[in-house]
Amino acid sequence: MSCPFCMLPVEKIVYSNEFSLMFYDSYPVTKYHTLIIPRRHVADYFELTNEEVDAMQELLYRQKERLLQLDKTITGFNIGINVGKDAGQSIFHVHMHLIPRREGDMKEPKGGVRGVIPEKQKY
Repeated sequence: MSCPFCMLPVEKIVYSNEFSLMFYDSYPVTKYHTLIIPRRHVADYFELTNEEVDAMQELLYRQKERLLQLDKTITGFNIGINVGKDAGQSIFHVHMHLIPRREGDMKEPKGGVRGVIPEKQKY
């Protein structure tokens, strides 16, 4: 089985550290949609080591600040990790999504990540 994240070309990497790396999503939800992954091939977020979780968090915060400097239209973010097929995971290498949001990019954004089950988003 081949993993597209394990075979990621080095030129796609935006930044990395000892345990993780980040790159732009090939199918972005919004401009600058970023993925953060552990270097080690592991499918389930709950199997990550503390060092891997910390390394991913470091890149998450670094990219958030970088994007706010790069694009002044960004007014919020969605952050998410799908764990398992039934949760929507389609590449079985842990990956965290950092999705920049902008005012007006959705008519009614209330509920945010609750939109994974559309009829539950509005409350």
